Parts: sequence; C-alpha cells; structure tokens
Amino acid sequence: MACFMDHYSLCRAHATQFLFLLLMFSLSIVNSTACSNGNCQVLDSCAAATDCGPGLYCGNCPALGKNRPICTRGQATIPTTIIGDLPFNKYSWLVTHNSFSIVDTPALPGVQRLTFYNQEDMVTNQLRNGVRGLMLDMYDFNGDIWLCHSFRGQCFNFTAFQPAINTLREVEAFLSQYPTEIVTIIIEDYVQTPKGLTSLFVRAGLDKYFFPVSKMPKKGEDWPTVTEMVQKNYRLLVFSSVASKEAEEGIAYQWRYILENESGDPGVKAGSCPHRKESQPLNSRKASLFLQNYFPTYPVEEDACKEHSTPLAEMVGTCYKAAGNLLPNFLAVNFYMRSDGGGVFDVLDKMNGQTLCGCSTVLACQGGAPFGSCKNIAVPRGSQTNNNSAGSFSGSVQFSRSASAVHSPNCMVFYSFYLPLVVFSLMSVIDKIWV
Repeated sequence: MACFMDHYSLCRAHATQFLFLLLMFSLSIVNSTACSNGNCQVLDSCAAATDCGPGLYCGNCPALGKNRPICTRGQATIPTTIIGDLPFNKYSWLVTHNSFSIVDTPALPGVQRLTFYNQEDMVTNQLRNGVRGLMLDMYDFNGDIWLCHSFRGQCFNFTAFQPAINTLREVEAFLSQYPTEIVTIIIEDYVQTPKGLTSLFVRAGLDKYFFPVSKMPKKGEDWPTVTEMVQKNYRLLVFSSVASKEAEEGIAYQWRYILENESGDPGVKAGSCPHRKESQPLNSRKASLFLQNYFPTYPVEEDACKEHSTPLAEMVGTCYKAAGNLLPNFLAVNFYMRSDGGGVFDVLDKMNGQTLCGCSTVLACQGGAPFGSCKNIAVPRGSQTNNNSAGSFSGSVQFSRSASAVHSPNCMVFYSFYLPLVVFSLMSVIDKIWV
C-alpha cells in the first residue's frame, strides 16, 4: 500500500518489467516443449501435417467433440517384419470395405453418380499404408468387368466406378515393387461372363502370384508360413462369393475357407457378433481364416473416427468370444484412416501382439524369443510402422468435404499469439489504475 501511495511510478516500472519477463518466460517454455517439424507423436497437438512424425497426419474427431487437431495414426505395423515365420492364419490384417468406392472418383461422362462412398484414398495408397485386404464388388458392365455398387445385383452408370482392371493393375504394381508382401482380394461376385474373372486377373498380370486353390487348407488346418508363401510367390489370395467359380475358374469360394460375422449394422451392434448366414458358425474350426466386418450399413465419413475408437476395440473383444477365443485374421472397415488417435492401427497392433507373441502389442514382440517374452516398452504414443514396404507417407491426408481438413492452431500457436495480447491488456489495466 505504501508503494502504491508513495512510489507508484517506481512500482509501475517494476510491474511492467515483471510482466515482460513473464511473457518471455512463457514463450520460452512453449518453444522448448511444443513439438513441430515432424517431432509430434500420436495425440500431440498439431497445426500442420509437417508437425507430425512418420506415419501420422494432423486430424480431429468432431463426432466425439474433439475439435482440436492432433497427430493421428495413418499407417499399419506390418507384423511379418517383427515375427516373420508363422502360418498365414496366425496374423491379423487390415482390410478396406469396398476399397474401390473412393470419394471424388470421377463419374462417367455426363452422369451424376448416385451412390455412397467407403474410402478416401486410392488403392495404391491403401496398400502403402498397410492395408493387406481389398473387398471389391465386380459386375459385368459396358462390355467389361467393372467395380460398382448395385441395385438388386445390377450395375448402373450412376453407381459405376471404374473397370476392375485398373485397380488390379495397382495391386500388381504393388506386389511387383514389394516382393515380400501378401495381398488378399475378396470379391462380391456378380460376374456371369464365362471365365470372366480368370481372364481379368491374367490381363492384370496377377495370375503369377495366385495361391493355388488346390493347396489351400480345407479342413481348418494351418496355412503355410508367410515365408513359404513368399518363397513360392503365392502372394495373392483371391476369394469369390460364388461357389461354382472354384471348380470353373480356380477362384476359391470364400465361405469354404473364411468364417465371417454379419456385415453392416448387425456387425457393429454392441455386445453381439452373429455369423453371416453364408458362413459357418464363428466357433467352427472347419475354416482357418476369420473375417470380422466392422462398418455400418450406411457409411458416414465424419462418424468413422468415432466408430474407430472404443467401440471398435470392444467389438473385437465381443467377436473374439463369439469365435471361441479366436481373433480375426481380417478386420474390414470403412474410412480406415479416421480415428481419435490410434484407431484401427492400434487395435491391430494389440491383436497381433496377443496372437503372435503373447504381448500387449506387436511392438513388444521379439523375433525368435519364447512366447510371452515381451520387450519392456513404454505405452506407445506414436507407433513406428517397421514397414519396409511403406510408401513415403506425407503426414497428411486430404479428406474431402470434411472438417478434418481444417487444421486449427495448436497450443504453441495459441500461446505465441494470444499470450502477448493478455500481457499487454494487463499492462493497459495497470496504466488505468495508476493514472
């Protein structure tokens, strides 16, 4: 009080100096602790794609009320780079539902496409980001075989996407470039042209990678190891929804080899995991592969980040119990990159960790070590992909018609812009008090 009464000028100067030092100290803390320039990890605030580390992009999840942009996983861990010599059916792989149904794919000339979309980036990018299973709907259309949505089993010009040969050539280019990778294609098959599928795969140059139907285990036995499959170049598994194609064209009948839960809304209903009517019961051991569908009947881009959070992990647990303690080999989702942080990638890491080595995440597995021997790792904020076949991920993904493409400022931007305003406002108040 004496200071204010007798030495207010001196006190005012000291107060101004104090606020200035407070400003500089605050900014130094922000600058020393904030991440940027590719150093940010999963869940760290970000302002631009370049803030986030490898395999991450800058996004948010308004569907969960999370509008602040954070670094979000965008690439899968390829488990065979960690544990590489187990039977194929011991691994869990990421599958994209309707992989061809991509936002912003041009419609046919003069036609307005009237259908829904399931993915946001081209098949080549899906594969480079760790997707290893593609669900493709194939139809006779325009004198060729097309990828298409349908009404009552028929493709129309307003539901068509592109000739299937285009997507299959992307797969061929990927398998050619990365000779240790294995891809699975699951066809919802409406093709009636005799030998149509066989001809299609030959034209795409994929027949040389086929896993022969004659060598597929038909009584629930283990598949060959991934090492054996690679050595023999059996790196493409193709399944059709039409049983007769197996004898006619050598295309495996899907439900002879794969157990599958219901797709669409029944497959995302909490606490329930019914098997698809064409499939054997999930707890059957007459087939050694298990496909878990996890996507709603009507896909909504903005809701996918919410779907791929806690509900996905819980549903994997539900289906695990329904299948008699068997984790899925294939996890099929829409808009696979959308999540509130780790998403489908974290779930797959946990699934592979449990199956391959008995660890909480595949990142804790040690090649050649006894089952249950886990590396002592910290809870991963950002998971390294350990993926030799990964593409050069830019750290961003363009989401069309989505709020996720809008990156608001992170904490560092907030402090560096707003803190000076706060301090100078306080100084203005001090001026008014002393005057």
